[in-house]
Amino acid sequence: MDLRIEQAGDRPAIAEVHRSGFGGEHGRTVADLVDALRRDDPGALSLVAVEKREVVGHIMFSRSLLDAPRRLVEVVSLSPLAVRPAWQGRGIGTALVREGLRRVGERGVPLVFLEGDPAYYSRLGFVAAGGEGFRKPSLRIPDVAFQVVRLPAAEPWMTGTFVYSQTFWDYDCVGLR
Repeated sequence: MDLRIEQAGDRPAIAEVHRSGFGGEHGRTVADLVDALRRDDPGALSLVAVEKREVVGHIMFSRSLLDAPRRLVEVVSLSPLAVRPAWQGRGIGTALVREGLRRVGERGVPLVFLEGDPAYYSRLGFVAAGGEGFRKPSLRIPDVAFQVVRLPAAEPWMTGTFVYSQTFWDYDCVGLR
């Protein structure tokens, strides 16, 4: 498997990864969200997993904020992550998360937030964010799903309220619906 930065020619395959991975209307919304995040956050980290010259997985880390007592802190949101259904269960999502965390850590990002399954993400170092001094941006996010991982640039004073970029709100991709 090859993990690499997405290329412009990957975009149709990435959209299909999200449509098939999430399914239905939500899959179409997530594919549109990815396009909007590319436009709205040119610094977003967008990685693909390629098997046999086919894009089989995608992950994106985009700019968000932490409203901390001292100041606003630039952090990232890990969202979305998807793997084509036929390729799930082979460690592709895990490899994408690990590689993405390594790369955003090298960029000096202190914290990565997400909404997701704690059984899956806890294996990758994520913990319940509420227990770490963070507040979720929406009551629609279940407490157990609101998670964070601290990277080497994190400092103890970095606590507060996580704030998604406007793009997530525009596409109604915050919390459960």
